[in-house]
Amino acid sequence: MGLGSRIRELRKDKKLTQEQLGKVLNVSKASISGYENETREPDSKSLVKIAEYFDVSLDYLLGKNQTPKWANKKDTNDLEKFLTDNEGSMTYGGEDLTEEEKEQVRVAMTTIFWKRHKHD
Repeated sequence: MGLGSRIRELRKDKKLTQEQLGKVLNVSKASISGYENETREPDSKSLVKIAEYFDVSLDYLLGKNQTPKWANKKDTNDLEKFLTDNEGSMTYGGEDLTEEEKEQVRVAMTTIFWKRHKHD
């Protein structure tokens, strides 16, 4: 799912029109339409406003990692801190993991973390 689809989904979940969301973000209805159709990209300030308004992480909004919609900034910071703090101790059989293997561990840990901490 791309950025535009995520914005559309979040807007519809809140039962907002493009015009209403535009007023919240201080942009035009045409801008919201462009974001959703991916013919226009929001600038960084608008991205932050969108994430804050819908209480989602930027990672979720941008489709990075496996961040679920319900994960807030604290959730993502907690997981990121855990993975960063433990990165140096990622070994298997006493040997350091390769960068590719470390990324696979991050994806697996993220998946486990999100399933365990689901806020539904």
